[in-house]
Amino acid sequence: MDLLADLTPLFFTLVFVGVLIGILFGAIPGMTATMAVAVCLPLTYSLNLREGLALLLGLYVGGISGGLVPAILLNIPGTPSSITTTFDGYPMTVNGDGEKALKIGIISSLFGGLFSAAILFFFAPALADIAIKFSYVEKFLIIFLALTVIASLSSNVLVGIFSGVLGVWISLIGTYDVSVGGNGDTRLMFDFMVPYLEEGFSLLPVLIGLFGLATILQEAEKGVKDEPLCADVSLSNRAKFSMRDFKGQIINLFRSSSIGTFVGMLPGVGGSAASVLSYTQAKNFSKDPSKLGTGAPEGVIASEASNNGLTGGALIPLLSLGIPGDSTTAVLIGAFTLQGIQVGPLFIGENMETWHTMMVALVVANLVMFFVMFFAIKYIAKVITVPKYILYPIIVMMCVVGAYAINYGIMFDVWTLLLFGVFGYLSGKIGIEVAPLIIGFILGNSAEVYFVKSLESFGTLTIFFTKSPIAMFLWVLIAVSITYSIYTTVKSIRTKRANAGH
Repeated sequence: MDLLADLTPLFFTLVFVGVLIGILFGAIPGMTATMAVAVCLPLTYSLNLREGLALLLGLYVGGISGGLVPAILLNIPGTPSSITTTFDGYPMTVNGDGEKALKIGIISSLFGGLFSAAILFFFAPALADIAIKFSYVEKFLIIFLALTVIASLSSNVLVGIFSGVLGVWISLIGTYDVSVGGNGDTRLMFDFMVPYLEEGFSLLPVLIGLFGLATILQEAEKGVKDEPLCADVSLSNRAKFSMRDFKGQIINLFRSSSIGTFVGMLPGVGGSAASVLSYTQAKNFSKDPSKLGTGAPEGVIASEASNNGLTGGALIPLLSLGIPGDSTTAVLIGAFTLQGIQVGPLFIGENMETWHTMMVALVVANLVMFFVMFFAIKYIAKVITVPKYILYPIIVMMCVVGAYAINYGIMFDVWTLLLFGVFGYLSGKIGIEVAPLIIGFILGNSAEVYFVKSLESFGTLTIFFTKSPIAMFLWVLIAVSITYSIYTTVKSIRTKRANAGH
């Protein structure tokens, strides 16, 4: 109760504003929760940590939830995690049950979000307590495991590995600091770059460029027409929404929320994998699988419960291990960086007030999301009629101003924004995956420090295999991850050959 007494009206206002802006970003095709958090991240510079987290967690929850609006009404996923929502949501709209489908999705999102928040509250501190006992060896292996998981769950294993390694390489540009076992020299750059990159690329402009500007460039390439995306949004209903629509779906809700939370804990996997897995399981356990894909409420329930289950799940490795669970939580690291706080095993124990504030913000954000979307869905749905030529210049301006202001007005940060914005745009052309790259960029420095410190402490590479039972267990997980990646790659190649033969 003391915590709630300390929370100001501004805190709850920022949660509300964050959720509302996040919903709008999620509801506009082409924009995502990650983009919403990245673009608004500089705004937290003028706020304290508590208020900044209120805004960003509101954006996170709202952005994930808002993706169901275009998925159901237009058959266009608002976010990658709402892909499977289109399978049954849009057929329900075609059948005249658009508003009913939206409300089913909103309630499912609320359940998934609160379920994952509960798992986060009980599981993250326990995991952090274990991680505190890790030596440099175990910490390095944890990061190595995270990078192998990213590679094994990428669309192409080799591309995933390359993207992650490229991210690590970029993170090492700058001065090899003597405090981490280096020689104090600059590295991986030409001489003319030293004045600008002595401390490497700044994290926040890189994030805003990859997830903000790059998205705008990708959408602009498709053509920004004068007319709105959709001239008319119809929410006619053949049958009114009723809680009876959830009859027999309790197991589906719990199963899908659990899948979303678990997948969220795996670094770099993303929401689309969670929604596809949840939808597949819903079909496997359905009494009438043939109905799924034709407008079955259980399909919408499975997809949306898993989507919002990601929110709490992805925060678990971030807060307990310092490893982002997805691209959005990777951007959240920027908020902690701005406030001078480092996430990891010691974070929860040393920042209990901040930890409890985050839990309150996450729960309140889910409740605000529900009330805003459930009772104002007819008005929120109109956002898909706003012309993009009005939105995009405003977002570009926010990106540039934010990048310039983050480090007290350094112009090179604007060039970093533009460089990585163009790089992110070209990455889609040449097949480089941004999620593995950015997680590699974030974890690269830590991986180097833990590797070097391990060798300094023990003097031999064999220590990585003989240090402790925990290290051996991590090697088993790494082997499973690599084996799974090889298996899926071989299976994919055989499938393609079989299809080519036909």
